[in-house]
Amino acid sequence: MARFVPDPHVLRLGEALAALRRQRGLSQAEAGARLEMTSQGWGLYEAGRRPGLFRPDVQRRLTGALDSTPEALALLAAGGPDAAATGPAAGLEARGRAFSGASIPQTHRLEVTDDALSPWADRGVVLDYRPGQPRSGQGCVILTTDGQRLARIFDRSAADGLHVRGVGGLEGKEVIDHSRVAQLCLVTARHEQ
Repeated sequence: MARFVPDPHVLRLGEALAALRRQRGLSQAEAGARLEMTSQGWGLYEAGRRPGLFRPDVQRRLTGALDSTPEALALLAAGGPDAAATGPAAGLEARGRAFSGASIPQTHRLEVTDDALSPWADRGVVLDYRPGQPRSGQGCVILTTDGQRLARIFDRSAADGLHVRGVGGLEGKEVIDHSRVAQLCLVTARHEQ
């Protein structure tokens, strides 16, 4: 039996779809749930294993679940001006599960100045973070449009904003409007002082 070889254009569309999803702070499961689709079904589109991604109605449906448009998807797939905003996925060339052509995102540091994230991270703990999509329950740093750096525990991204914990303690929940978010970063390490 012949092995399925995805069309390069479908691969680019799939990578662009994944970049849009990560920009919105969604996992494949969360994005798929918006369409009553499994994470595996969503992942097949991102992997270029579902050629229906060419169809305008499918593109509208998928990008609509991400609060985006087919035009934004096409622009990212073509490497347009907004492609730089996709973070670490920009410029990747897929070859199965291996990627080439990507630069390693720079890691930044932030010292926790209060006990709002205790016991996850007490005052004085230094967090390493880099641009990327955190998973639910993972630490994140949110760079806001007004220049703040907010250390939080990521819960999910939804239409109303990023749902996070760590405001006045781990039980304190907050919804940060997407328009306030300049960049979402994931915590890669915690250093006790």
